[in-house]
Amino acid sequence: MVYTIIIATLTTQLAIHMNRIKEVLNDKGIKQTWLAEKLEKSFNMVNEYCNNRRQPSLEDLNKIAEILDIDVRKLLVSNKTEEDEV
Repeated sequence: MVYTIIIATLTTQLAIHMNRIKEVLNDKGIKQTWLAEKLEKSFNMVNEYCNNRRQPSLEDLNKIAEILDIDVRKLLVSNKTEEDEV
């Protein structure tokens, strides 16, 4: 049982953040429930996107960008560091 808790904790800490949907919503002061309604998805699905437990399809990512009136690239985490770009 202790091993399960340790593995779950490590998995959570090592989670790869591939999207910035939660950060963008927070910056704009928009609730996940509002986005779920506009996207015609369940709150649970949008919450999984926001917490990077699930990634939206490219189609849904584009819809989210449209709804939020931002460039789709703002929703993604770059695979390059500043040092890589120099």
